[in-house]
Amino acid sequence: MPLIAKSTIDEVSGRMDALAVVGDYVRLEKRGGRWWGLCPFHQEKTGSFTVDPDRKTYYCFGCHKGGSVLSFVMEMDKLTFPETIEILAKRFGVEIAYETSQTGQVSPGDEAKSRKKEELFELYRRMAGTFHHFLLEKSEGAPAKQYIISRGLNNEMIERFRLGYAPADRRWLFSFLLQKGYSRDFLAVSGLFSSRHEGAPLFAGRLMFPIADRQGRVVAFGGRILEGAPGADGREAPKYINSPEIDIYKKGETLFAIDLAIPEIRLTKTVHIAEGYMDVIALHQAGISNSVAPLGTAFTDGQARLLRRWAEKAVLVFDSDRAGQEAAVKGILTCRRNGLSGAVVVPGGENGAETKDPADILKNFGPEALQKRIKWVINDFDFLISRAKSLFDINASGGKAKAAAFLFPYLEALDSEVSRDACIETAAAAFGTARTAIENDLRRFGSDRQGRSAGLAKEENPRQHSGVIRLSDELFLLMAVAANDMAGAKERLYPEFRKTLKINELEDPAAKELFVAMEECFVHDETGVDQFLARISSQELRDFYLQRGGSGEFTINPGQLLADCRNMTAGKKLKHRRDEIIAKLQDLKRNEGNTGETEELLAEKMEIDRELLRLKEDKR
Repeated sequence: MPLIAKSTIDEVSGRMDALAVVGDYVRLEKRGGRWWGLCPFHQEKTGSFTVDPDRKTYYCFGCHKGGSVLSFVMEMDKLTFPETIEILAKRFGVEIAYETSQTGQVSPGDEAKSRKKEELFELYRRMAGTFHHFLLEKSEGAPAKQYIISRGLNNEMIERFRLGYAPADRRWLFSFLLQKGYSRDFLAVSGLFSSRHEGAPLFAGRLMFPIADRQGRVVAFGGRILEGAPGADGREAPKYINSPEIDIYKKGETLFAIDLAIPEIRLTKTVHIAEGYMDVIALHQAGISNSVAPLGTAFTDGQARLLRRWAEKAVLVFDSDRAGQEAAVKGILTCRRNGLSGAVVVPGGENGAETKDPADILKNFGPEALQKRIKWVINDFDFLISRAKSLFDINASGGKAKAAAFLFPYLEALDSEVSRDACIETAAAAFGTARTAIENDLRRFGSDRQGRSAGLAKEENPRQHSGVIRLSDELFLLMAVAANDMAGAKERLYPEFRKTLKINELEDPAAKELFVAMEECFVHDETGVDQFLARISSQELRDFYLQRGGSGEFTINPGQLLADCRNMTAGKKLKHRRDEIIAKLQDLKRNEGNTGETEELLAEKMEIDRELLRLKEDKR
């Protein structure tokens, strides 16, 4: 695989809008000259994550994770460096050029990993198209299409969600893909076949739901069995099966229809979370396009954090049966733990008739009824109060205590004392008990939980800081040069700066390390912040640069910077000479040395003192 040319990497870095890129993952707001948001790498309620749009870097003051925007995208989407460049090049309209030789920064392992992921993306894209063709054009797909129509879905939804049909013939898919040139080893890890029986497809005789990532690339499938279709061993098959996790698919970090829902979620700051594929498609057909669903599992913290990038509120649209209501309780807590306020669609149906889920409402009453129904919501705490009353006898003291305890995980998850106080007041009134009793039980609940946690080993900070970086005059100058040059300034300072200062004239170890990093970048013609950060070996110094490099304190005009550098160098030389003179004078005094030599040395010292005073005044 040819390597991406350095000119392309530089152009992508130059054109890239750091706030737009990071804003796809974290909602940012400007405060005090910086852009802040909730860190996506650890759970927090107050934003400590910051982005510097000039230097195109990020840093979290909470977990100390930081780097360039390119490395941020790599970390968030689990991409290799070439994959990240290719995605951003496409986004910012940069034509990708490749090196003619096979030399470069990408390791053979990264190349192989990138190539494998590209092949998987291409395989899943092709399979989505093939299954779609079987649904629409092949006679064997007719029953699946008829089922879709019977559920009230229209042709627009079939196309939008790329619905398909996997043939019932269990020998067909493996042979088909071998004929297309795929190897047996590759197909064995593709996620399309059984891990125990070579060539046995996971999906056969099923209605197929392609699952896409944020960029709209198909990464997995969900498959619904059609009536009368047997399982692989002739026994009754599960109603739904889903793809296993592979290199391009992590179910806990993906949501069905997320690629289609993001625009409306951004606009409304609200997301509707349903239980299944058909529910989500029904909601989209009813015009509620900010709708997604988990993937065969409970709604996870990872999925909530993903949605928190664009949404402030989550509306849970779960089934009205017992399992659905239990899932709603868990979903509420997951949302609150991850900074999403919540609401729940009230169980019920049109004209009082019980209706289980959005797909049933669409089928039985049409899209207008679903639009109306989805507006019948209560906030998450009111739902929990109602649920507690249905689960426990609040007329008995024991029931009151259990009902209150049912609410404690929610109360602890709130990030506002005012909200918590209001909820306790509401609960006390709803259960007919004193608020002080609830407060006391809540405190005991928290103490017990902390006691249980105390016995567990604390998670180590991934970045232990062994030293403190102090801002000396030398480090200030080097930081000023780096902050200017890494912010993409038209006129880079280091080429001129290096003519004025030599590394052996520096005493501060941190300043020396920055000097070496900039010198290596200069020699290798590297202009990106990624390369610069990679050449700083001290984690403390990297963090210091990321924390303070964009603060504005190192803004200085080039002429003043070079003058300060010359003054600092001259001052150091003068101070060293003065120290030598003082030592020699002391030696002459002890040994009653030459009076003439003493006078000469004193005169030189006085001249040095005058020059140092002048340099000090120039600095002011």
